[in-house]
Amino acid sequence: MGITDFLLEKITKVSSQKKDMKENIWSKCSGCGEISYRQEIEDNYQCCPKCDFHFPVSAMQKIEYIIDPHSFIEFDAGIRSLDPLKFKDSKKYPDRIKAAVKKMDMNDAFVGGMCKINGREVNIGGIEFGFLGGSMGSVVGEKITRLVENAVKHRRHVITISCSGGARMQESILSLMQMAKTSAALAKLRMEGLGHISLLTDPTTGGVTASYAMLGDVIIAEPKALICFAGPRVIEQTIRQKLPEGFQRSEFLLEHGMVDTVSHRKRWRKDMIRILDFFGYN
Repeated sequence: MGITDFLLEKITKVSSQKKDMKENIWSKCSGCGEISYRQEIEDNYQCCPKCDFHFPVSAMQKIEYIIDPHSFIEFDAGIRSLDPLKFKDSKKYPDRIKAAVKKMDMNDAFVGGMCKINGREVNIGGIEFGFLGGSMGSVVGEKITRLVENAVKHRRHVITISCSGGARMQESILSLMQMAKTSAALAKLRMEGLGHISLLTDPTTGGVTASYAMLGDVIIAEPKALICFAGPRVIEQTIRQKLPEGFQRSEFLLEHGMVDTVSHRKRWRKDMIRILDFFGYN
């Protein structure tokens, strides 16, 4: 390689590195369209410092915003989905699961366990939207149920964090069964005098909304989150009418009594501590 070729290769490499560095430093907000330093966004709980748009974050990150540092102990991490219906669309269901496991480095769409919040033991779990749209199949329903049953056994309150496209179609009726199963588990929790705080993040839809997510003793919503059973487009096409501005968003639901409060991520921990203090010790 001649000196000219060497210098050209070096310049191209440096330019590419500078471009990557710039892209890593800046981020464009999907809410207001403004560009901000990534560090500013991170310091603001992954929210836009100009308009407070909540950027998507993982289920585990949401959990960490709430709990005492390094206090989380995961339950049932090894459970994996089977393929009882031999479902196939453009891909076989096991292939979709395998790809999601590799991409997200988790075995299914729910992560849950025991943690401490302000020194108090609480069971907490959240749905990971990046795993097949956070869909609730047999494994997700089973893990939520086990989380709640463990809470009953050890006299702990429960926090669930929802972010889901709804029931997992590849499991058909077996997925829909999880709506009843998770709801029944929460009924037992309530009978034992234990509390359930449900945190709804963008989006929370379908069978998840129609079951455990709306069964919280206190329901908290992330700002501007889509929370619904059927989405706005489906409803508009069905009733052939234009829906109100902000329909099915957190603030609309708060105004109509469907959620108890809308809370910025930076307030989640304080809100949880205050609600748990109200629930009391068991």
